[in-house]
Formats: sequence, structure tokens, C-alpha cells
Amino acid sequence: MPPPESRRSGWPIGTPVIYLLVAAGAWLPAGCLSPSPACAQQQPSRARTQAEANELPAYVAPAPSKSVEVGNFYLRRKNYRGALSRFEEAIQTDPEYAPGYLGLGKVCEKFGLKQRALKAYQRYLDLLPSDRDAEEAKGVHQAITRLEHEIGEDEARSPQHPQGVSR
Repeated sequence: MPPPESRRSGWPIGTPVIYLLVAAGAWLPAGCLSPSPACAQQQPSRARTQAEANELPAYVAPAPSKSVEVGNFYLRRKNYRGALSRFEEAIQTDPEYAPGYLGLGKVCEKFGLKQRALKAYQRYLDLLPSDRDAEEAKGVHQAITRLEHEIGEDEARSPQHPQGVSR
């Protein structure tokens, strides 16, 4: 027969009191009916227990492929900050993982960081396992050509000497 239930909460009678006592830390170890010095030695130190509870486990980065997958998701959603973070995480986890550099190049291009995007694309091509794969990456070659052209134009437009100042 199931325990009788309270009419208000639907919980078995007495259950909320037990949960309240457990949450408040008012329980005693098995065999201790009163808080005596012998029982106190059996209980862990409250300060040590709270310090252990406040410690967070160390962050373990996911595999680079997972970081790139999440980064591509963020890129499709136009969350460029999130994508940048994930692609950098992939590269930090495995500096030899080529897709991380491809994603980094795309994000840097969105932010207007042309020089950094160019370096990321070039690193991507360097890390591809075979020349055949590098040849198949025509989009990256086009992006590199476009970025080199844009960087050259930007440097030509910005004067190195202020106008109106003679030497």
C-alpha cells in the first residue's frame, strides 16, 4: 500500500519536512542520536565541504571537430563572436586541424580583419593533407586572391605622408 498523501501537495506525509531538514544540513550520521564529540568527528568539516562545493571542475575543451561544428553553426546564425571563439578554441586544442583555420578565415573576413583572414586561409591550405585537396579548395584560393587585392588597395589608398606637408 502506498504511503498516505497530503491533500495539499500530493507528497507523502512528512516528506517536505525531511527535504527541509536535509537541505538545512540538520541530519546526523548513522548511529548518532545526539550531536556528541564522537559524532562530530565522524561528520566532515562544514567549511571543507563548502570549499569543495565551490570549486568548479577544470574546463576541458571539446575535440577540435566539435568546436568547428559549433563554430559553423554560429557562423550560419551570424553569431560571429561565438564562431570566432569556437574556431580559436579548435586551433588552440589542435594547431594542425585545418578546418579550424578555414572557419577562422571566414569569421575574420566578416569582421574586416583582412590580414588575419589571409593568414588563416594560407595556413588552411598548408595543412591540407594532399595537393589534390588543396586544388579542390577553389573557394579559398579565390578568397586569398580577393583579400590580397583588397589589402593592396587599402595600402595604396592610405597615404604614408600627410598631404600638404613638404619634405
